Amino acid sequence: MAKITHIAAISIPAFSHQASILEFCKRLVHLHHNIHVTCIFPTIDSPPPATISLLQSLPSSTTVDHIFLPPINKQDLPQDVPPAVQIQLAVSQSMPSFRATLHQLHSTTPFVALVADTFASEALQVAKDISLNLSAYIYFPPSAMTLSLFLHLKTLHNQVSCEYRDHKELIRIPGCIPIYGHDLPEHFRVIQTGPNSDPNGPECVRWLDNQRPNSVLYVSFGSGGTLCQEQVNEMALGLELSGQKFLWVLRAPSDSANAAYLGAENVDPLSFLPRGFLERTKGQGLVLVNWAPQTQILSHSSTGGFLTHCGWNSTLESIVMGVPMITWPLFAEQRMNAVLLTEGLKVGLRPKFNSDGIVERDEIAMVVKGLMVGEETNGIRQRIRELKDAAADALKEDGSSTRDLFQFGTRLENLKRGHQTFDGLITS
Repeated sequence: MAKITHIAAISIPAFSHQASILEFCKRLVHLHHNIHVTCIFPTIDSPPPATISLLQSLPSSTTVDHIFLPPINKQDLPQDVPPAVQIQLAVSQSMPSFRATLHQLHSTTPFVALVADTFASEALQVAKDISLNLSAYIYFPPSAMTLSLFLHLKTLHNQVSCEYRDHKELIRIPGCIPIYGHDLPEHFRVIQTGPNSDPNGPECVRWLDNQRPNSVLYVSFGSGGTLCQEQVNEMALGLELSGQKFLWVLRAPSDSANAAYLGAENVDPLSFLPRGFLERTKGQGLVLVNWAPQTQILSHSSTGGFLTHCGWNSTLESIVMGVPMITWPLFAEQRMNAVLLTEGLKVGLRPKFNSDGIVERDEIAMVVKGLMVGEETNGIRQRIRELKDAAADALKEDGSSTRDLFQFGTRLENLKRGHQTFDGLITS
């Protein structure tokens, strides 16, 4: 009987990151039945209910288990910093309990390797403790364009004397399409936390069942993105003006684009909509509060477009499902992703912001109609179908993604057999 190879994986207190690394681990153990993964999650206050729900949905036969570290009290974190900084600080404060947990588990069931989320890189130092000496890997699921920026940031910094956002010429990242400085991240930070529950699933799927194929625009800014009050008004009136069917996931407005990182106050987002909007659009659209089952929506035959914040999880899901996009980046590397989608891959449209940073209702209506029924839509849909087919090929049993993941698992099993240790980077 083959021996079991044990590895540990650590994420951060953000649902989208936890869901991503869990999906990676599920695929890994599916390809290598002798690998057992323990996922370790730092937490703020309490584990995200969506993560608990996701863990409960794992089959009982899976060889992926999990541990939640003792929670960090949110009130003990600085309150005058962005939520992304709070998440990073919570990871740092969780390192002592992570080290103790890893050593305790290792004493009874030795690990051979640690896989760490990009924003939990402090854990790599723990992996090198003398009594552990684990091979260490960074899990980096964003785009290759973002990875190239990370790898060449020092060189680019030396080439550009001013702030990137003030640089007037195109910046050339090796291996990527040229990009303007204002589309680069202001600084690098973690992205998104998850929903509190799934109350909208059955309702929105039933609604989609009654719509024509490719007729609905899905509008969502991820699990952490928010719009200001003025932009919520313009979005509502623009969707109405477009005359196109829409399914909009609405969150209470905020002047901070990532205000929903660590949860929102108990306010009704519907109260911020223009007066009479819901009544006027009753036959045109459906507005859901805070969250919706995104993969179910994108995979539905009635969904014909996705207005997205361009988070990489959402981008990949849209490509895999073959849904063209309207790009509306909010923060972090999302502007880079928007450039890649609209100017590189040409599978989406990007609206224009006015001088106050607002996309006006007429612009929204024009871009929505352009994607859903405009002259450009046939070419865009053809290209997204080609990408969908390429993604499906990569995920086949003999596809490039499956093959690379299998080779990674084989490397881990060789570590178990006493071969040399490795350190590395895992990309999507």
